[in-house]
Amino acid sequence: MELYEASQWITPGESTLREARDFSSHWLRSWIATRSPSRNLSVGNGFLLEELATTTETVANTLKHPCRRSIPRLAIKDYLSSFAARTPSNETLKDLAKLDFNMNQATRQQELLQISKWWNEIGLAVNHGRDHLQVEAYLWPMSTLAGPGFSEYRIDLAKITSFVYLIDDIFDIHGSSLDELTLFTHVVTRWDIKMAEELPDYMRKCFMALYHMINQIGYDVHKKHGYNSIHSLQRGWAKLVEAFLVEAKWMRNGTCPTSENYLKNGIASSGVQLVLLHFFFLLGQGITKQNVSLVDGDDPPLISSVAKILRLSDDLSSTYDEHVGYDASYVDCYMKENPGLSVREASEHVMDMIEETWEQLNHESLATKFPVVFARAVVDSARMVPFVYGNDGSFDDDNEKATSSFPSLQDRIKSLLFESIPI
Repeated sequence: MELYEASQWITPGESTLREARDFSSHWLRSWIATRSPSRNLSVGNGFLLEELATTTETVANTLKHPCRRSIPRLAIKDYLSSFAARTPSNETLKDLAKLDFNMNQATRQQELLQISKWWNEIGLAVNHGRDHLQVEAYLWPMSTLAGPGFSEYRIDLAKITSFVYLIDDIFDIHGSSLDELTLFTHVVTRWDIKMAEELPDYMRKCFMALYHMINQIGYDVHKKHGYNSIHSLQRGWAKLVEAFLVEAKWMRNGTCPTSENYLKNGIASSGVQLVLLHFFFLLGQGITKQNVSLVDGDDPPLISSVAKILRLSDDLSSTYDEHVGYDASYVDCYMKENPGLSVREASEHVMDMIEETWEQLNHESLATKFPVVFARAVVDSARMVPFVYGNDGSFDDDNEKATSSFPSLQDRIKSLLFESIPI
């Protein structure tokens, strides 16, 4: 298992680590297959059966969720209720781990209360019907920025992510016309209050709330760190809505773009670069001309790798939008370019692309010039993706989709935020 864990740090061109990954993965899967209960009925000792079950579960979990690609703090509850419960260990340490989880959960609940209060004050939930949007938006900063010292950042980033989701809804499910969406895009691109008066009421309210929030963030960054970030922040939102508009045109026209064009635009519409752009300036570390040009560029390698992993993983989860109807995914586009290809074959191709992108992310994270705190948050954003979308690298032939090794996202949020661990 240690060899398999170490092989997750593979970078492009490292044939030795690739061989180590393939060998260890094959060996561990074979080990699990030869130690299933049906093959071990001859084992009469109950203790040995329990030990075997514990080890088998540990190996299976390592294969699905290696440390490099997961966030241990998110798995602590499952660990305490399953592995640790069956494994002899220091009970005091277990109790401390439970206490730590409950204390952090209490902090998260207080932060979520602040975000919910803000959400109700700006009044956009009434217009868009997404009462729990802020809870989903909080999940990302909560998971990638651990520790009491990041509380203010988690709250700010949850607000920013809420607007990403909200504006995505405007383009996807609110029934807006293309003319309205084009006008909204122009307003955001020009950051123009006067032009906003021409927008429908729900769009105008959304833009005005966004306008005041981003200008306040720009003011705070300048006051704390002495850098005028407002132009970069505005440009970030402009790039996001322009990507949303492209997708809206594809969807309304029933157009399936090339897989290359789809993915390029999908990386921009993921919102990853935008959210991390805000965190970079809010953090205020390493604000140099070189770093600003990287984080504010059109395709920063470290950040775009995360966005690519998110976009492809999202597309593996579903190729149809449940609210609108047909909505092209990378799988759709790739299958159209390769007639005769099955959904399974296309999905396996996407899984391979995710693996290759992780290799690139490993390289970029090891060579980055960004501050450690920021670089860690970027990588943790990628490590968060399997938790949100649940893809575990396998495929369900009956339902023709990638499988998930997690419960529903709602159940995971409930467990993390609202269900404490008894001590």
